Amino acid sequence: MFDARAFWSTYPGLGEVRPERVPSPGPGEVLVRTLHSGVSRGTETLVFQGRVPENQWTTMRAPFQAGDFSGPVKYGYLNVGVVEEGPAELLNRTVFCLFPHQTRYVVPIEAVTVVPDGVPAARAVLTGTVETAVNAVWDAAPQLGDRISVVGGGMVGSSVAAVLAGFPAADVQLVDADPARKTVADALGVDFALPEAAATGRDLVIHASANPAGLTRSLELVAPEKTVVELSWYGDREVPLRLGEFFHSRRLTIRSSQVGGILPQRGRTYAERLELALRLLRDDRFEALLTGRSGFEDLPAVLSRLADGSLAALCHVIDYPAAN
Repeated sequence: MFDARAFWSTYPGLGEVRPERVPSPGPGEVLVRTLHSGVSRGTETLVFQGRVPENQWTTMRAPFQAGDFSGPVKYGYLNVGVVEEGPAELLNRTVFCLFPHQTRYVVPIEAVTVVPDGVPAARAVLTGTVETAVNAVWDAAPQLGDRISVVGGGMVGSSVAAVLAGFPAADVQLVDADPARKTVADALGVDFALPEAAATGRDLVIHASANPAGLTRSLELVAPEKTVVELSWYGDREVPLRLGEFFHSRRLTIRSSQVGGILPQRGRTYAERLELALRLLRDDRFEALLTGRSGFEDLPAVLSRLADGSLAALCHVIDYPAAN
C-alpha cells in the first residue's frame, strides 16, 4: 500500500485534501505519481458547486470518480504523471490519464496514454480538453475555406479555435465578451471580436460560452441554412432561447456535440482520438491556454476562486511536489 492525497469536493462550494491508501499495482496495472493536473474550469466548477442535475449523475460520472454527486465526490480527468511501477515499456514514462486530482494512483495499463516527445508534461494536462475540441470539429465537419466563428473563448472554445487555426484556408474568428481574450486569439493565430462586432454570415458557428446569450448571438452570426454546434454544458441552469423569430425562416440548425460519443462514420476509437489530441499538443500555440499555476495543497482555495470568478483562468495547472 502507498500513501497518497486527493482533492474531494465535500459540500457545494467546499473542498478539502484527504489522505488516500493506494494498493500496489497488480498484473495489468501501473502505479502513477502525478506531476501535474489541470482544472477544467467549466465542468469542475459546476461539480464543485453541486450543480450537476440529478438526472445527469450517471452520465456525468468521470472514469475514475469516487463518491457521488453532489458530494462528497472525487472528480477530475486531466492528470499527467510518471509511471513508477508497471511493465518495462512504461516504466518512468510520462503518461496522461483521465484521473482526478491525486498524488499517486493505480489504474489499468490501458487507462494511460504515453505523452509523445515534444509535448511538455504541464501542457499535456490539456489533452482531455483538446480531445473535446477534436470531437467538436469532427461533429462540425468544416469545409475548405469556411468562415468559422467560435463563440466563447474559455478553455474549450479556445481549444477549438487552436485546432481550427491550422485548418486549410479557413477564416476563424474567436468571439468573446472579455477583451482580454484577444491576447489568446493573437497567440493562436486567429481573429478576435467582441460579440457586438463579430462577423456575420458565417458558414459555421461553434458555441462554447456556456451562456444563453452566447447561443443567441451564435444564431445571429450563422448564415441561412447553416449550423450552430453547441458545446456548452449548462448543468442545472435553464436556457432561454428565442426560436420564434428568424430561426425557422432562415432554416437554421442547432447540433449538440459531446465528447462522450464519436460519430460512427469517423471510424475512430476513443484511444485513437486521445492519441490525436496529444499529437496536436506539440503545437506551441496551446501554451496560451495555460493561464495560471498553483500547488496541490492550494486546490481547495483555487476551486473556490474559480467558482466565484475571482480567479480568471482558462486552464489552471496544479503542480505536485517532486516527492509526494
